[in-house]
Amino acid sequence: MGLAFASLLLLTPATTVVTTADAVAPPQERAPAYDVTIKITEHGIPHIKADTFAGVAYGAGWITTAEATCNLMDTLLTARGQRSLYEGPDATYKDNVGGSATNLEWDTLVTDLHDRGVVEKLLADPVAGPTARAKAMVAAETAGINDWLRDHEITDPACADAAWIKPDVTTTDVWYAFYLAQLISSTTRLLPQITSATPPPAGAKPAPRPTRAELRDALEPDDAFGSNATAVGGEATSTRRGMILGNPHFPWLGRYRFTQMHLTVPGKMNVAGGALTGFPAINIGFNKDVAWSHTVSTGYRFTPYQYTTAGTPTSYRTADGGTAELERRDVEVQVRTDAGTETRTRTLWRTPQGYVLSAPSLFMGWTKDSFWAFRDANAEHLRTFDTFLSMGMAKDVRNLLRRQDRGGGMPWVNTIAADRSGDVLYADHAVTPHVTDDLAQRCMTGAGRLIFGVAGLPGLDGTRASTDCAWGTDKDAQRPGILGPSHLPEVVRRDWVMNANDSYWMPNDEVRLTGYPRIIGCESCERTMRTKVVMAYVRDQLARGRETPRTLAGHEHANRVYAAEVARAGGRLDQVCAATGLTDACQVLHDWDGHSDATSNAGAAIFQEFVRVADQRDLTLWEVPFSPERPLTTPRTLSTAQPVVDAMTAAIELVTARDPDLASTYGELHRSGDRGSAGWPLGGGLGDLSGDANAVSSTLGDPVLDPVTRGSSYIQAIAFRGRARVQARTILTYSQYEDPASPWSDDQTEMFSKERWVRFPWTAAQIRDQLIEVVHLGP
Repeated sequence: MGLAFASLLLLTPATTVVTTADAVAPPQERAPAYDVTIKITEHGIPHIKADTFAGVAYGAGWITTAEATCNLMDTLLTARGQRSLYEGPDATYKDNVGGSATNLEWDTLVTDLHDRGVVEKLLADPVAGPTARAKAMVAAETAGINDWLRDHEITDPACADAAWIKPDVTTTDVWYAFYLAQLISSTTRLLPQITSATPPPAGAKPAPRPTRAELRDALEPDDAFGSNATAVGGEATSTRRGMILGNPHFPWLGRYRFTQMHLTVPGKMNVAGGALTGFPAINIGFNKDVAWSHTVSTGYRFTPYQYTTAGTPTSYRTADGGTAELERRDVEVQVRTDAGTETRTRTLWRTPQGYVLSAPSLFMGWTKDSFWAFRDANAEHLRTFDTFLSMGMAKDVRNLLRRQDRGGGMPWVNTIAADRSGDVLYADHAVTPHVTDDLAQRCMTGAGRLIFGVAGLPGLDGTRASTDCAWGTDKDAQRPGILGPSHLPEVVRRDWVMNANDSYWMPNDEVRLTGYPRIIGCESCERTMRTKVVMAYVRDQLARGRETPRTLAGHEHANRVYAAEVARAGGRLDQVCAATGLTDACQVLHDWDGHSDATSNAGAAIFQEFVRVADQRDLTLWEVPFSPERPLTTPRTLSTAQPVVDAMTAAIELVTARDPDLASTYGELHRSGDRGSAGWPLGGGLGDLSGDANAVSSTLGDPVLDPVTRGSSYIQAIAFRGRARVQARTILTYSQYEDPASPWSDDQTEMFSKERWVRFPWTAAQIRDQLIEVVHLGP
């Protein structure tokens, strides 16, 4: 690789051919030669082509390191269990989707995984481990990462001087990073509870019992970590082919950002879309015949087991009437201090099912009488990479689902897909413990029934965890212990399906999927306002005519605020506001257009803050409660009770503190906040609370009024046309490159602000028309 090409910021629209012939490092340190061509088109989008799967992975590793150096290397630092060594033990590390803990807590867990050789054992497992092709691709990706680091100076100021970034990445590092990504809805979400689990001292008093609301909030998925996806079939489209609009709501900062890629192995694979940083396969995307997206599933990936102690807090009773001792694991973590480096020892505890946790707020405290451990289905495989890789080669939606099921590694998401023939798919075939309702009822403890009643998570009897309360096995499952496809929800149709993170029960307004184990999700249960607005977009369009590629894409920026539409019925929203006595603000709210467009007035911010404050205070907003018989029209009728009025007062005060005259547009109050962004005015809102499909909010303070750092991310509107054409509109809301000096660090963010799309170059002619650079990596 030529050193003149060091930054890969590609500042000039020229075509460059770069080879590995002038490598700087000694030949014996270089990776095997991979013949790879990367064509960079507008917005920095790479189109990676090689004759082998390993070659494509090498190119993906190389270009991803250029695009997201600091984020990728920080991910690998976490996977090594070395955050405390380089960043200190006390800082909080958030992956912004599930895990939030100190560096020392992360390192304690990850170091123990390394000490137990968890990933290494899975790599050798012929059933739960990856294929030889996947192993070869990860080896090639690792080589691509190291080669880029070896030959380039890091220019991103976020990590330019980091001593820990070296071209010494191993395949094991990458596999541990993949493994941790599998655990974000299970083990890493419980990280503080695992690493703080300590036997209770003699005489310790039981912790206060949590409320039902606290328990539900702690266990159910974070509504900010979600997504929308709508697939419309040939019976309802102008093209008579399938179309999809997918919008995952993911972080704009940190580990789980997407990059766009187009991967081609001629005659074997040709797929494009979004990939999580460091993943050399497409997670959400399309090929010439099928397009798919994902939304976070309501299913649980783990089950807790309650054990009865046997004389001491670290011994427990077993099914045969005997006793056993907990496994004590003393974990040594290297930690940076002001005086240098020291070793700190933290203790973890395990049963054969998994880690012990101390979580009194979840009714799972460690007392003198009992303790809890949990089994995590996503901790028992390393199949996610294979699963996504195979899906990228699907021929239609049914074939896509078969490939997903054979892979056995869809970690925590639903799948929504459309194909050229006009079929559409909804399925929740994510990895789920084989815990039927019969098993749950037979095995739940008293506390376990309480947890189940509130959140649908069965707490099982640990005494019988290895006998009649062990997870079951399906013949059609990829491996033992998980539900097979025959026990998982799915539907293929030719009209339309959707999901916006509610359970599988209603994939559209007419279909009901029932009879599945409760651990997957609820049935006959309330739909969020976000689900309702996503459905309303399609229903309202179909009442006028068919969905076209333009109308489906247009739903992304329609920015209806569905909760406000319901709240305004009967003049109730105006009544609540009038009761505050804040006349000027109420006039602004009355004049508001009911949308969360950047051009809407400040009433959009007032309403967003109103529903947020009401949620914080756990208020009942609606007088008519939810009815399973009327799931799309209940709950309704805004309450005018004084606590609701007080929430409106608080909301107005929050907005006027930022804009005393309430003269700003919503976009002036609601701006992009990812690293390096110019602070573009944005539409969109809070998602579930406000009933806004375009969910964008802040993690920096006030979710409405502080700079946006999460939500709509890699968005795609894909339409199949005729026998071969793919019409692809995409946008990566925070842009392709992380280095603020890159011209591609904020360009798509500006486009997103202006409600514009990238016309994704799919064909050779389209790529040629948008071509900026050609990079050749080869012998």
